[in-house]
Amino acid sequence: MRILLVEDSESIVEYVCVCLKDEAYIVDSVGTLSDGETALKTTVFDIVILDLTLPDGDGLDLLKILRAEGNAVPVLVLTGRDELEQRVMGLNSGADDYLTKPFALEELKARLRALLRRPESVLASTLTAGNVTFDSNTREVRVDDEVIKISRREMGVLEQLMRRFEHVVAKDALEMKLYGYDDEVSHNSLEANVSRLRKRLSQTEASVKINTLRGIGYLLTAN
Repeated sequence: MRILLVEDSESIVEYVCVCLKDEAYIVDSVGTLSDGETALKTTVFDIVILDLTLPDGDGLDLLKILRAEGNAVPVLVLTGRDELEQRVMGLNSGADDYLTKPFALEELKARLRALLRRPESVLASTLTAGNVTFDSNTREVRVDDEVIKISRREMGVLEQLMRRFEHVVAKDALEMKLYGYDDEVSHNSLEANVSRLRKRLSQTEASVKINTLRGIGYLLTAN
């Protein structure tokens, strides 16, 4: 899943980004309201983690803009404001959840998983295609109940293709889900990950295959 972190504290950004990337999230970070607004206009995110005290204003202003524009992306407010009135104001402005600083990383991850499980996110936690299953909570991929080991990038490709099983996933849309702003991506990075994943699925006798539609994208189908 791709997350936008709007936070100006470098230590918090480093802490959250490193830990969430270990959980196979793609995390993009910006430190101002204006950069956050730009990011949300140019990229589709699955969730936003939003600080309220930012150099160029109040994070609630960005939240209000989002909701006024009809953007329903789940927003987790992360802030040092722990007064009841402030929490109520944040929730009334359109926040989906509220976590105060200092916070435990395990609680942050649990709250993110809870938000992503909500019906409006349209994100099933367990995906099935043929004899392949993928658990987005444990990040386990199984073929006929046997766990298979694949890289984080390959897992990201598989998850997106399984979420659109037997539907075409455009190459640009897939790259947007897999790579953050700061990732160094070669022109054939996606193709290389798809190739390795295709080989791994074949080796484990998975009953699905990845079809390449040149110039368009990829399609996961049953064998």
